[in-house]
Parts: sequence; C-alpha cells; structure tokens
Amino acid sequence: MTAGTRDEWRGWRAATRTALYGPGGFYRGPQGPAGHFRTSVHASPLFARAVARLLCRVDAALGRPARLGFVDMAAGRGELAAGVLAALPADVAARTRVYAVEIADRPDGLDHRIEWRAEPPQGVTGLLFANEWLDNVPVDVAEVDGAGVPRRVLVREDGTERLGEPVDGAEAQWLARWWPLPAEEGLRAEIGLPRDTAWASAVACVERGLAVAVDYAHTADARPPFGTLTGFREGRETAPVPDGSCDITAHVALDACLLPGGRVVTQRDALRALGVAGRRPPLALASTDPAAYVRALAGASEAAELTAPDGLGGFGWLLQPVGLPDGLDLLVDVADHEEH
Repeated sequence: MTAGTRDEWRGWRAATRTALYGPGGFYRGPQGPAGHFRTSVHASPLFARAVARLLCRVDAALGRPARLGFVDMAAGRGELAAGVLAALPADVAARTRVYAVEIADRPDGLDHRIEWRAEPPQGVTGLLFANEWLDNVPVDVAEVDGAGVPRRVLVREDGTERLGEPVDGAEAQWLARWWPLPAEEGLRAEIGLPRDTAWASAVACVERGLAVAVDYAHTADARPPFGTLTGFREGRETAPVPDGSCDITAHVALDACLLPGGRVVTQRDALRALGVAGRRPPLALASTDPAAYVRALAGASEAAELTAPDGLGGFGWLLQPVGLPDGLDLLVDVADHEEH
C-alpha cells in the first residue's frame, strides 16, 4: 500500500501525492506513463520535431547563445527529450544542453547527451517545456454540501469518499477567484492553487527564453460543473483510486496559472504555427512516387490527430516568455503569417 492505511481519510492532494510519487507509487513503476496513457509525444514524432522547431526559434530570438537549454519537465522515459535532440540541426544541437526532469530512474539506452535530473536546473537560457505535467500536480477537491458550503473531499485508499471541513484560507480565495461554486449540492471543483505555484516555480528556472505548459485545460467561462478528476490504467480511463495502481489526473485551469505577459493558445494553433498542418499529399504523388505518397499520407494522419480540435488539438499551450519582450509575437503570430 502506498497512501497510508486503507481506512485513513485524507484530502485528495495528499493521497494523490503519495499514490503517484511515494515509494511504490505509480510514477515509480518500470512501465512509465506510455504504458498507461498516450500523450502527443507518443502519438507521433511530428510533435517532438515541432518542439525542436520552437526551440530553434527561441534560439534565434535569444541571439543564438553559446549554451542553449532545453528542459523537458515530467520527462517520462525521455521520449520527448530524445526526439527533440534528434530533430535539431547539427549546429543547434552542438550548443544545446538537454535536461530531462523526472522522479523515476534514468532509462537504459537514453542518449548520453541528455542529463537526467529530479529537479529542473536554475538559470536556463532557452526553452522549458512541460507536456502533461501540471495535470499530475496533486490538488484537493471541493464539493458543495447540502447547506451550499464548499467542503474538502476526503478519500480513503480504496477510493471511498466523504466530505470534510469547509474550504478556507488561500484555497477558498482561489475558488472564489478562479472557480466559484454555486450553492448547489454536489457541484465540484479542483482547487488549482498548487499548480499555479508549481508553474511559477518552473518559470522561475528560466533566466531568458520561453516556458511552455501543454495540458488538458479549461477556462473560467467553461469550468466543468462536477470537476474532472479521473484515473488511467493500461490505456483506459478508470475510477481514480489512490492506491498507486493507476494514474490520477485532472484537467488544468491554465488561465489561473498564467503569469503576466503570458498567453494561452490551443495546441491546434500552436502546432500549425510550427508547421504541423495535416494536409493530405496530392494524389498525383501516388502515381509518380507511391512510397513517398504513403509516407506523406501517414504523416498527414498523425498531424490530423495532433491537431484535432476535439482531441489533442484542443489541449491548451500556456506560453510564458521570460526576458523576451516580443516573444509571443515572434514565436507564434509571425510563424502563423509565414505559413500562410
């Protein structure tokens, strides 16, 4: 058991932290995240290539520094870090230090140029990229009781829940600002304050450059009335049970995480600006070069999956420039104009 005794009642944040990251927790297992759920990184190598293009644009905006940093937060088994490094032009790769930040042990066979760390380095000049990290930063859950009062939801290791004390202090202030709950019994919210803090801490590691968080997201005008807390096991969605047997995740209020000067766009828009368009190849290519046509068709299918508005393309990209006054225009808008 990972979350204490089976009969112990705890807030979802504490129970999730132990179930995911404690000794024997979900993210300590040998399979890695890819064994239980599929992210954009696993869907197609086009994703890593797009991130590599973004890193090259950051590099140019920074004046091509002698040392360029790329930080892969919640690196899993290093798939994104390795893919980005492999996709970089040789001259950029020669100046790039790649850091994979992950609590699990370094996987065998990972490119020796990738530095494996439990925490991100400080003073990064370059790009910090957090793909589906914030949704696994544990949060507490609030539910409105019969009197209309938001209370903390307590949980046991077997997933049984009951209501605890009223939400108060900074967490009550966060709810009032970012996810106000009407006085209707049963309505729920995830209290995203720990994610705001975690993101601010990650951004503080960047001295100059860009920080990006990519995740399932919702905004203040469309919060889900009953929250989004769920679990994943072996590729399927399941009930969230904090015993270390499954991933426990919840969508992210990215608008609350946003720091001054930042912006949230959809993955569809971001990837299109980085050259991932999903256009089908011309049919004439099938006659002149069938093998090339098949490759291009497969690439178009992968791009379509990455940019589908009701799927991965609907993810949010939080773009946070640091020390780049025109960073957002340079890295997104101008690229979009160039494409058209």
